[in-house]
Amino acid sequence: MAGALGLGSGEGTMRVGVVGCGYWGPNLIRNLLENRKCTAVTVCDPDSASLARARHRFPTVSCVGSVDELLRDEDVEAVLIAKPVTTHFALARACLRSGRHVFVEKPLTATTAEAEELIRLADQAGVTLMVGHTFEYSPPVVKIREVIESGSLGEIFYISAIRVNLGIHQRDVSVIWDLAPHDLSMLFYWLGEVPAAVTMTDGAFVQPLISDVAFINLQFESGKIANIQASWLSPSKLRQTTIVGSHKMLIYDDTNAMERVKIFDRGVEFKEPQTFNEFTLTYRTGDIVSPHVSTAEPLQIEMDHFLECARTGAKPRTDGESGLRVVRVLEAIERSGRNGNRLERIDWGRAGTRVAPGVLSGASVPAVSDVTGDGRRRPAGWPALVNGAMAASPGTDS
Repeated sequence: MAGALGLGSGEGTMRVGVVGCGYWGPNLIRNLLENRKCTAVTVCDPDSASLARARHRFPTVSCVGSVDELLRDEDVEAVLIAKPVTTHFALARACLRSGRHVFVEKPLTATTAEAEELIRLADQAGVTLMVGHTFEYSPPVVKIREVIESGSLGEIFYISAIRVNLGIHQRDVSVIWDLAPHDLSMLFYWLGEVPAAVTMTDGAFVQPLISDVAFINLQFESGKIANIQASWLSPSKLRQTTIVGSHKMLIYDDTNAMERVKIFDRGVEFKEPQTFNEFTLTYRTGDIVSPHVSTAEPLQIEMDHFLECARTGAKPRTDGESGLRVVRVLEAIERSGRNGNRLERIDWGRAGTRVAPGVLSGASVPAVSDVTGDGRRRPAGWPALVNGAMAASPGTDS
């Protein structure tokens, strides 16, 4: 990955196209126009009303009505795609085949096969492919990774994330594909690993067959567990994540502008019994610390990083492989919902569940406690999987 993500450092000559200027596209356009690495922006949208609004808000941009017209302009070196996920693959494929650097809003594609094909095309063309996992560029999220890597929280036990609000209901994707990518990308960034298995319970209460609430559980080979609650059907907007470690606990509240990150010196300690009847738990309550966090706009940092990677050929923090990881997990989550909330194992092949050190480094590996049936070491706290189902652990109901 490139070094520090400096904002617009140095002059640039890159002309960029933005496909889609509906809900999110204008935010991309604004950040490009404010970045010195970008000298001109061409906006592309088949909807004339959307183009008119973009031209009115950003008088300096050029406007075209089709991707073909955009790609005929040889001065356009990079393209940002902010359209519905069902269109991502075809649009990104056309841009990559034309030799352009490509940024795609999350999720990267609608299927794993599509994501793999885009990665192959980008490698073949020698251009940058990056996905919009914007929270990985958010200063509070980066600070949390630093805290985890410092070891001050101790061994991470579990993470619980809530991302709910009233709307905005989508017509083409469920709440799982709309909201969960944010939390999945953050989890993988913080932990440096991807889940080995997932389960999901969902409900479609407003639109038939389109889930508007989902409860997602993830299990990691390291023994960590995580839960994500995503909903378009909640009376209030909540964006809160709790991380519980063996030493301390942390709460990340993205709606709290003053104290987005709080670290709690709280926990419970178990004392090994010396006699048969002895059972001792000690609860600890200490200080609450809110570390200083930059107020820089995550999207501004992300756009600058994309332009820098496109200019230098550096590997993006959220490259095509990052997008593929999230899409693969989303597919497993949906399979669980279709299969009666069954536990779904995820096949990561030779790559395994650890994220490459060059992409996400420094995540600790818990102590090893036993050996699996195939001779591999199983980290402490990770129960066996039997025929796709979770085996009963000692002390639990079977």
